[in-house]
Amino acid sequence: MTDIFASGEKLPLIEEFYTVQGEGYHSGKAAYFIRIGGCDIGCRWCDTKISWNAAQYKAASSAEIAKKAAQSPAKSIVVTGGEPSAYNLDFLCSELQKYNLETFVETSGRYPLSGKWDWVCLSPKKQNPPHEPNFALASELKVIVFEDDDFRWAEECAKKVSGNCKLYLQPEWSRHDENTIKIVEFVKLNPQWQISIQAHKFMKIP
Repeated sequence: MTDIFASGEKLPLIEEFYTVQGEGYHSGKAAYFIRIGGCDIGCRWCDTKISWNAAQYKAASSAEIAKKAAQSPAKSIVVTGGEPSAYNLDFLCSELQKYNLETFVETSGRYPLSGKWDWVCLSPKKQNPPHEPNFALASELKVIVFEDDDFRWAEECAKKVSGNCKLYLQPEWSRHDENTIKIVEFVKLNPQWQISIQAHKFMKIP
């Protein structure tokens, strides 16, 4: 993180948009998305590689980001990336909460998570595992299934979250057909897990 972002009063904003959540526990719920640039996780199947290089994006005022979010009909704000945990999100959260907005974050949890959140979607990656204390913060554990070893990784991560954490397996989009079949069979044998699909892609919405 560069010094300009250290206080959290500015963030490398890629985009902000109002849509319907397409994944996980809140799927189907209207939400305002704030996408922050910068990610060093390096998932080969990442569908937002445009977010990797934070230097491509202008430093935006977190107060202005929150103000614009409050002008939408949304009551739930989703901060995503990139990798949000790489930044100080205390200021952004406090600004959003001034408008009585729910704060959700989608993160791999690679770094210590700042900010005050109503919902934490933790999507851990094997190649760069989460900062260990972040497991306890997870409201929802969402593991992307790209290869068969991801089932082992999912079970390993599930041992580290709280008993109230929702467990989801989501097929990686390019292997949706083959991996959905595998996930269905796994969930039938392990009913503590649920299936998440990228409904927004089927609906062809952002």
